Amino acid sequence: MAAVDVLNSAGKKVSEAELTDEIFSIPVKTSVLHEVVRSQLAAKREGTAASKTRAMVTGSTKKLYRQKGTGNARAGSANSPLRKGGGVIFGPSPRSYAYKVPKKVRKLALKMALSCKFTDNTLFVIDDFKLEEIKTQVLAQVLATLNLQDILIVSDSEDMNLELSSRNIPDIKVIKTAGLNVYDILKFKNLLLVESTIKNIEGRLS
Repeated sequence: MAAVDVLNSAGKKVSEAELTDEIFSIPVKTSVLHEVVRSQLAAKREGTAASKTRAMVTGSTKKLYRQKGTGNARAGSANSPLRKGGGVIFGPSPRSYAYKVPKKVRKLALKMALSCKFTDNTLFVIDDFKLEEIKTQVLAQVLATLNLQDILIVSDSEDMNLELSSRNIPDIKVIKTAGLNVYDILKFKNLLLVESTIKNIEGRLS
């Protein structure tokens, strides 16, 4: 069992929290992390690029001129891809770039990401993070006391005061335990867990 200090908002140690070795102290494989992060980023792509085919272009379907006797090539609709303003041949159409990674691999990658933070000493635990009001200055002061920047804060429940207070502070994000993911853990330098989230994380990944 690994252990980590539990701090209060004043930056003082109040207790210790035990962390399961099977989640916070496992060997890290960059190939697994890369595959999961890549799938997350692919799922975020909108894939909305689109062009009109000749069937979608608005225009007359009348034959431009008679078939024979003009000396020109045979021509039908003005919506032909060969003409200006006509449709596009084999153009892009809306699509999804998302692809699935096996559930076991996703769970393993999440464990590895947490292990990375613990090994690098960038994982911190706070006993409670409830703010009495929506006040960015109060939250900034707490983070300054803890000497933390570029941080991902994980809460066990929806805390609007915390979320709204963090919006104007750069390089900070607040998520719930259910939304914990590999990309966000690796994106931010520091990871701050509310003490009550540890059991939820271990229950989710055990």
